[in-house]
Amino acid sequence: MYRAEYASGPAEAVLAQKSDTLRLAGVALLGVCAFLDLYASQPLLPLLAHLYKVSPGQAGLTVSATTLGVAACAPFAGMIADRLGRKPVMLVCLIGVSIPTLLAITAPSLDALILWRFIAGVFMPGIIAGALAYITEEWSLEGASTAVATYVTGSVLGGFVGRLLSGLLAEHFGWRASFIVLGMMTLFGTIAVAKWLPDSENFVPQLSWRRGCADMLEHFHNPLLMATCVVGFSVLFSLVATFTYITFHLAAPPYLLGPGAQGALFMVYLLGIYITPKSGKWISKFGRRRAVTAAAAFSSCGVLLTLSGPLWLIIAGLAICSSGVFICQAAASSFIGVAASRARSAASGLYVTFYYVGGSVGAAAPGGIWAHYGWPGCVALIVSIQVVAATVAFLFWKEPANISNTEIMSETLAETAG
Repeated sequence: MYRAEYASGPAEAVLAQKSDTLRLAGVALLGVCAFLDLYASQPLLPLLAHLYKVSPGQAGLTVSATTLGVAACAPFAGMIADRLGRKPVMLVCLIGVSIPTLLAITAPSLDALILWRFIAGVFMPGIIAGALAYITEEWSLEGASTAVATYVTGSVLGGFVGRLLSGLLAEHFGWRASFIVLGMMTLFGTIAVAKWLPDSENFVPQLSWRRGCADMLEHFHNPLLMATCVVGFSVLFSLVATFTYITFHLAAPPYLLGPGAQGALFMVYLLGIYITPKSGKWISKFGRRRAVTAAAAFSSCGVLLTLSGPLWLIIAGLAICSSGVFICQAAASSFIGVAASRARSAASGLYVTFYYVGGSVGAAAPGGIWAHYGWPGCVALIVSIQVVAATVAFLFWKEPANISNTEIMSETLAETAG
């Protein structure tokens, strides 16, 4: 495999540049495919609730089932990739996501659809863990930062495109068309990744399953890491709860938004492409504890703004809310390197589990509140959870003064790679 640093002439340099471009395209596509199907049912929730004659909370299970699948398998995905190899695991998991997404169209009931959504979620952590590990091993330290940024951009784009296409397709062709198209896109993405991403050159298999499990259990006795996991839980709870139940609010009068317009609302997620890279500098300047406190307050203001009447103000509130959440997530995930002085791969897996459990609860738990108090009740719950996140971070997070943000993030990424 050609690499730019080894090119010795013009022809070799062109080949090296082409190879690196394809590698980066493969990494970006991994990010897209990993998140393309994850939240695809969100714009469809009012439609599914109407078709199956169920409550918003029951329809929300099509979201929480997928995130629950991610949470259940996240601690083990890294260990499997450590044992069997990065690229093979990623390709198998890409196929594992696409097949249940396609089979969702055969669901005769909401329960069957929820089951297929759960199975798709089971395979997603293998893509995420494998991608970060692959980047750490196959790129130089300088190139890894570009590759990670490319992957993050792809993941944000995938989350947005999945929701947008899902809503548009459902409005014009029915909800089953959404899963057909997204499933086929993931399958074609798998073929492209297989061609564009070279086989691992620096992978060394890890043969000890017992060590990873022991590390995971040990981390449960680390109060600093547990506090970080609580923040992660609160972060995704807030985001998923907001964007799940706002769909029911906007499907009702006076807005009456259909699935296509609901999917377009997620354009605010594209702010993540700008916010996520910038957040590292802000976190370094103000510290993670202050960053989370300020970002949670900022996000809460955005959620409260959705209580206003005009649609444009609601959209602005959603943009503010998601931007604050992106900063909270960047601060929390980078704090793992401080909270866990060793076995950071296991610590990252534990954090991801709490993070996606938060998303699962966020999609289902507010259903009862919605039934009695509507969107205002959901807003009160979401703001309360964000206050919990800020309070936990402010009270429990302690950062050593002699470790820089850059050092911690690079160490954490290296440990996440196994």
